Amino acid sequence: MATIKCGEVVFSDIQAVLFDKNGTLEDSEDFLRSLGQKAVRLIDAQIPGIGEPLSMALGISGDVLDLTGLMAVASRKETEIAAAAYIAETGRGWFDCLKIARQALEEAHEYIGQNPSPLYPGVLDLFELLSSRGIKLGILSAATTRGVEQFVTCYGLRDYLELEMGVDEGLGKPDPRLFLQACETLGVQPQNALMVGDSIGDMQMARDAKAGGCIGIIWNNNLAQVRGADVVIHQLTDIRVLTD
Repeated sequence: MATIKCGEVVFSDIQAVLFDKNGTLEDSEDFLRSLGQKAVRLIDAQIPGIGEPLSMALGISGDVLDLTGLMAVASRKETEIAAAAYIAETGRGWFDCLKIARQALEEAHEYIGQNPSPLYPGVLDLFELLSSRGIKLGILSAATTRGVEQFVTCYGLRDYLELEMGVDEGLGKPDPRLFLQACETLGVQPQNALMVGDSIGDMQMARDAKAGGCIGIIWNNNLAQVRGADVVIHQLTDIRVLTD
């Protein structure tokens, strides 16, 4: 087991660290904003007038993405349902609404591109450090499992990771059972695992699962983004392993 320190906060008896992907390891803000904007345009082309309220619902205002909003933190399934709910206000049947929303998001993803967004600074160095100390690493993301796997493959991270977990159906953040499932897969107890993420959902999930700690990372100054974190950092190199 390892002792990890962030600022003045020390986490003891740590065997595993779980990372969110979007906004934590991957600078995905531009991608998510563009994805949402394209999907809105596709839906608005079929249902004129829905574009502006749907953009607001997704957390997009002009060219600004709300990093606490739906597009930034929700799973693909949750985004589809939210978009479908706005479409349903036009009087269409629910299954038709879901189909329109799903097809728009899929087409938008194909249009924007499949390549993952850039890594944030320090990811590779941190993974190398933690794995060299025998700490198990995993990704626990609200993105699809396919998206997580593409990200890991693109940046050659697989040798560091023992878990590549996304949200496809069923449980989603902030349900603590998601964190518990990840810990079970890694073979560790939740009290011996840390969560590193950039959203309230990451923090709430970890706290409700009785995790060993939750580290909020923000690449800006929006502390509200990670409310509930045990400690807030602004760069991944703030995570240090103490020598035994």
